[in-house]
Amino acid sequence: MTRATTVRAVLAAAVLLVSVFITLTMSPRLGLDLQGGTRMVLQAKDSATVEADRETTDRTLEVLRQRIDSLGVAEPVLTRSGEDRIIVELPDVQDPRQAAAVIGRTAQLSFHEVLGAAPPGTDTAPETGEKRLILPDEQRTRLDLGPSRLSGAGVKDATAFFEAQQAAGWTVKLDFHKDAGKDWTKLTGEAACHPAGDERRRVAIVLDEKVISSPQVDPSVGCQAGLPSGGTQITGSFTAKEARDLALLIKGGALPVPVEIVEQRTVGPTLGAAAIDASAQAALIGAAATALFITFVYRLFGALAAVALAAYGVISYAALVGLGVTLTLPGLAGFVLAIGMAVDANVLVFERAREECQDRPTRSLRSALTTGFQKAFSAVADSNITTLLAAGLLFFLGSGPVKGFGVTLAIGVIASMFSALVIARALTEIAAGSRFVSDYRGVNGIARPGSVRTWLTRKDPQLFRKPVQWLVISTVLVAVAVAGIVVRGVDLGVEFTGGRLVEYSTSRPVDVETARSTLADAGFGDAEITTAGDGDISVRTGKLDNDGEHALRTALATEGGETTKVRDELIGPSLGDELRRNALIALGVAVLVQLAYLAVRFRWTFAVGSVIAMVHDVIIVVGAFAWLGRPVDGIFLAALLTVIGYSVNDSVVVFDRVRELWAGNRKTPLATIARRAVLQTVPRTVNTGMGALFILVALAALGGDSLTDFALALLIGIVVGTWSSVFTAVPGALVLERTTTAPPPVPGKSSRRARAPRRDLLDNGARV
Repeated sequence: MTRATTVRAVLAAAVLLVSVFITLTMSPRLGLDLQGGTRMVLQAKDSATVEADRETTDRTLEVLRQRIDSLGVAEPVLTRSGEDRIIVELPDVQDPRQAAAVIGRTAQLSFHEVLGAAPPGTDTAPETGEKRLILPDEQRTRLDLGPSRLSGAGVKDATAFFEAQQAAGWTVKLDFHKDAGKDWTKLTGEAACHPAGDERRRVAIVLDEKVISSPQVDPSVGCQAGLPSGGTQITGSFTAKEARDLALLIKGGALPVPVEIVEQRTVGPTLGAAAIDASAQAALIGAAATALFITFVYRLFGALAAVALAAYGVISYAALVGLGVTLTLPGLAGFVLAIGMAVDANVLVFERAREECQDRPTRSLRSALTTGFQKAFSAVADSNITTLLAAGLLFFLGSGPVKGFGVTLAIGVIASMFSALVIARALTEIAAGSRFVSDYRGVNGIARPGSVRTWLTRKDPQLFRKPVQWLVISTVLVAVAVAGIVVRGVDLGVEFTGGRLVEYSTSRPVDVETARSTLADAGFGDAEITTAGDGDISVRTGKLDNDGEHALRTALATEGGETTKVRDELIGPSLGDELRRNALIALGVAVLVQLAYLAVRFRWTFAVGSVIAMVHDVIIVVGAFAWLGRPVDGIFLAALLTVIGYSVNDSVVVFDRVRELWAGNRKTPLATIARRAVLQTVPRTVNTGMGALFILVALAALGGDSLTDFALALLIGIVVGTWSSVFTAVPGALVLERTTTAPPPVPGKSSRRARAPRRDLLDNGARV
């Protein structure tokens, strides 16, 4: 065993031990669908016209969403109820009272000049007529404040940190926006014109009509010079919790209107125990089928890859738990699907090793395996880097479920690369060192070509003689999908459109699973059902008229006896306009960044081909759901983001092989190179796709209604993505190359100008 293999084995063992420790000692944070949580109803105190109320409530909702994200509560549900109420549902909140106190505060922040110390016993500043505000207990002096010079809206960022060097304790650091920074410099410059120790040299920082800090401007600051806009600190003998809460409130922004918590109660999970158990069984069966398939295809090395996949599952789960990511059923399903897709890196390596054994039958198994890892690295790196770029942008630019998806995706990618390039490599290199494994080709699994590769070698199909034909087929598929969107329309779920929330009290207890089954039989299969408070049944559904509500109550009465309606209100979408807009912006920026990265790593034509294929896949998946009449909701959104990642990943693998072959065959036509690249990567595409399909079929067949649409969207997406990476992305790049590449130089003449446009055909700066 070489030194490098030993290092990989030790590193893999260390990471696994830490992951197992975290898994056994820490409990996961479960979402509303798996565990339930806390529901709060907030009501705006002020109102004007109806239109103004609704608009103000929507703006208040988005501020609350930012605060909840800052609290570390992932996957919350926020909806507008009526015109002046907001329903907030928080999963796995350890201290609901603390969360309610932070979420509901108005947090009006302002910065004031200090006119001087006020006479004792007075409450009003005669110069300004404003209220006189009192300093914290440790500063008994009353200050006479001037008008507000700067509001909290000018604060760009606020962070809490512990200042040990100056013994200031927990401190909140403020950074201002550009224009507000000028106002801050002017305010502190005016204060600096007063002598040190004078009360007028202070600047009062006021939160919710309370002076939380009134620092003196440092004596080193000259009159009218002022302090720079960055690096301002608020001190006030804060505890760690107080400093973090203050930073959260300042950064989250002030609520447009004050809100009052009018109701707070516990709600049960939206999924019953039977649905959760069925989904878990489906996940286990699918993962086991994937492991058996990869073992059947690659024999011993496939079994070792299955062990690495199990390690991947432990590592990524431990990372999710350790980072406090809230786990929901779609998130867990995506996590299980990632196990099936994580096999992709192993398949890439094994197929490259098979090629090496096929080209040079006399070379050692260990040498072929090492070469396989080396040649597959660029494809693994490029496909995972593009995914990480997208995940990072979704996290930083998105919010709510989009941000959560970015975290889960990034963790999955990093854990996948570690399991393939460290754990699986250590295991296979140790096995390859055995003479028994090396000598018996039927045991190791890579010394013989697979059945797919053998069939392709024998048939040698001529794929890209007329690439436009493939684009026509893809265009027809897109047209059919668009027709479904136009003719049938997209059935947006309650998360996008809003609907109706009704709660019932029953004379006999009814569990969630029974209520769900009863209402599904009555035609309300898409309704979201939970327990609320002391056994009440809460039903959240889309558009529902009074006749529909009567039918719903009658169906529930068959199991619950006398059924009384205790709440009935219209609700807005939980995925509101701003959240959808942020999600689209994040996705658009992610696509542009991926496009730029692929253009640098490959050619711009390859990058455009990959993006065209991705758009093609998204439209077809949405169109298929339109034709099938399936709802497009938050679960579908998670599936669609997964499809996008799969599509780009698939295209990158194909174009990576095109780049490699083109670099070694400079005079060969690109269409021929592309055909060879596709045929060489088809075994990888088939085996990776099969690994994912096993899990998805199990989830669709056994996971129950809660996962059927999720699995269906991914099944369509993976099939379409496999097609588009070969028959949309590659033909698109070929057509673009024909229209943009300069003609070949005239025979017998040397023309650098004619050859210049093809300088970037090769990797590593090589020129033709």
